[in-house]
Amino acid sequence: MKTSTLIKRFLPYFKRYKGTVAFDLMCAALTTVCELVLPLIVSEITDRATIDPASLTVKFVLTMGGVYLLLRVVDAAANYFMQSVGHIMGSKMETDMRRDLFHHLQQLSFGYYSETKVGQIMARITSDLFQVTEFAHHCPEEFFIAGIKIIVSFVVLCGMNIPLTLLVFAVLPFMLAAAFHFNRKMRRVMLARNKQVGEINAQVEDSLLGIRVVKSFANEGIEEEKFRQGNQRFLELKAESYKVMAQFGTSNRICDGLMYIIIVMAGAILIGKGKLSIADFTAYLLYATVLLNSIRRIVEFTEQFQQGMTGIERFFEILDAPEDIQDKPGAKEMKDVKGAVTFDNVSFHYADDNTEVLHRLNLTVQPGQSIALVGPSGAGKTTLCNLIPRFYDVTGGRILIDGQDIRDFTQQSLRQSIGMVQQEVYLFAGTVFENIVYGKPGATLEQVQEAAKMAGAHEFIMALPNGYDTYVGERGVRLSGGQKQRISIARVFLKNPPILILDEATSALDNESEHLVQQSLEKLARGRTVFTIAHRLTTIKGADTIWVLTENGVEESGSHTELMNKGGLYAHLYAMYTSEQKL
Repeated sequence: MKTSTLIKRFLPYFKRYKGTVAFDLMCAALTTVCELVLPLIVSEITDRATIDPASLTVKFVLTMGGVYLLLRVVDAAANYFMQSVGHIMGSKMETDMRRDLFHHLQQLSFGYYSETKVGQIMARITSDLFQVTEFAHHCPEEFFIAGIKIIVSFVVLCGMNIPLTLLVFAVLPFMLAAAFHFNRKMRRVMLARNKQVGEINAQVEDSLLGIRVVKSFANEGIEEEKFRQGNQRFLELKAESYKVMAQFGTSNRICDGLMYIIIVMAGAILIGKGKLSIADFTAYLLYATVLLNSIRRIVEFTEQFQQGMTGIERFFEILDAPEDIQDKPGAKEMKDVKGAVTFDNVSFHYADDNTEVLHRLNLTVQPGQSIALVGPSGAGKTTLCNLIPRFYDVTGGRILIDGQDIRDFTQQSLRQSIGMVQQEVYLFAGTVFENIVYGKPGATLEQVQEAAKMAGAHEFIMALPNGYDTYVGERGVRLSGGQKQRISIARVFLKNPPILILDEATSALDNESEHLVQQSLEKLARGRTVFTIAHRLTTIKGADTIWVLTENGVEESGSHTELMNKGGLYAHLYAMYTSEQKL
């Protein structure tokens, strides 16, 4: 994105703090005035010393000293505000941006997360926005101060000698051209550098979350080598950014020297011709120093500026990611759900692949009916179930609940009416109570305990060191697979949805855990419309209807007995599964 575009989009974040920004700039102006007054005082003293030394009375010197001391007190107070309240304002803006970014991330669909590394997202929401704090605070004041110094210096110096002033300021276009050239190079390098930080985060996250696999294969060396390569690439990019900064700084030092030599040489000639006084020459040198110091500050700020702009650009890259699934205008709340589900000519393909996973599917499920989905991997069983809560939107046709298109309802009310128990259970880092109450925020301990009892989890929870207040660890690592699954079932019991989706909920469990979890699931399924994706075919014999999905759609449907008597694909799959079990 262009710098002007980024700044224009970033400006609304200043709006809330416009009073603070205005006062910060006023303080910046005060500190600048204090700095610009000193050359005038020195010029006045030098002028009197050369023309009329007797006029340098104690009263005059003390007056000048008192004025400058007063200005320094003002400068100190203004600088304190800039360093404290100004920085706090930058932190508040960073907080606002992080809030907006996290909110937007919550609205993005599964499709976005399937294509984006979590480590990259973490880099943007943390380190990238850290860089914005300094930018938000310093950017207005640095350019404001530099602008004041350049304008005031130009006006004052023109009052002394216009030709010399124009000659000195003729160097500035070359400095600005160098700044523009190196800024473009620096933006490119810093974007790559920040992206590499995200890659390192993603690699570390991947390695640490899979630490059990790493250790079981004794592949610590492989992980260290992968990290070394990413870390080395980051070093190379950082070194490249410092080289660009060094080139920028060197070009500015050359311009500094050129400006000084012009003042010294041209000033000496003008003094010799009587067209410039020694006092004005001294003031020229002092103002040139002020001017060059302000330019140096801009040069030094360039890295911070580019880091801030890079962070803002990466921030808006996520904020611009489209919300694929949105509530349509006037979407209503889903209430009093009976549980009838209809697939009306439903087709679906993923955004990055035009091959249809589902093609013109027409199916009807009655309220309270139990549906089992079986078939080979890749047939679309999980995809079909993910369409019901609108984790993805159909690309053709429509899905109806109780005769109404699910797109007519708000996503929140739709998903509150659907409960899901998945093969890969996710527990948050927290207590058992916090993980169960997630199904119904605000529920009482008694309600949570009742849900746990119905899920067959209360007994083992009470045996834990702190009962419901036991910390389960990150992703529930302190619990067994069966315990985690029963907690997830308790969470759905507490939610009490009319529609239930079971996605291979017992396939990863041992026989004993599977038996306990299956009992809990049978309790959970009573009186609800249930979709079960089955890996273990013996667990779905009691389903009202079994759908056999293949790449051609629903090849067969019926009860277990009907499909076995038919002797088709289901009977073949069941025979193959039971023979494997006997082995």
